[in-house]
Amino acid sequence: MSEPKYVAIANKYAGDIRKGVIPPNVWLPSHAEIAREFGVSEIVARKATGQLRRWGLVKTVERRGTLVLAQSDDTRISPERQMESPETTYNTEASQGEKVVVDREVHEIAADEELADAFGLDVGAPLVHVVTRASEGGRPISISDTYHLPGQSPPEADFLEEELAERVPSDDHAEWLGTPAGEPLITIKQRYVTSGDKLLMVSDVSYIPGRYRAFSFRMALNTQ
Repeated sequence: MSEPKYVAIANKYAGDIRKGVIPPNVWLPSHAEIAREFGVSEIVARKATGQLRRWGLVKTVERRGTLVLAQSDDTRISPERQMESPETTYNTEASQGEKVVVDREVHEIAADEELADAFGLDVGAPLVHVVTRASEGGRPISISDTYHLPGQSPPEADFLEEELAERVPSDDHAEWLGTPAGEPLITIKQRYVTSGDKLLMVSDVSYIPGRYRAFSFRMALNTQ
């Protein structure tokens, strides 16, 4: 299935913004001009700039138009930064004057078969499920689902394993981030494990498109 017109237009502008072809503090063409260039209605043009706004690449200024924003930090440092709280990380990255809000929902659940197998537990054993949603300046920027053993937050782990991939996120993640259903996003799958490979905590994290253009990984190596 082909992507919607507004998504294609938004992706074209997003690519130019990320590559610096369209620099910060430049005004995008008007909705009428975008509509003429791509042969679409102004409604589609507005949806395209709305998508760019949800991705944090532009802002709308009343009676002036759509302004390209500077990207304050487009590199995600890992894994050391994962030991920070989301509040610390996102406030460090936030543009001046932008308010960062982190909301958490915490529930104790009974492990289903998949989680029980991953954690080495009996089906129905207790686990803690944490949903963390982060927004900056009113724009969603990330969402994560974390499962951990009771009493293991932060986990007393020896290793943090991370898998970076472009995946289609869950419906809940796509809805929060405002991305079309079926659109792949950059995701991180994290596993906190002991030296005996016992899983203590697992997280699935999804980011809005364009949040990071580079991922930097650094780990200590055992030279003995």
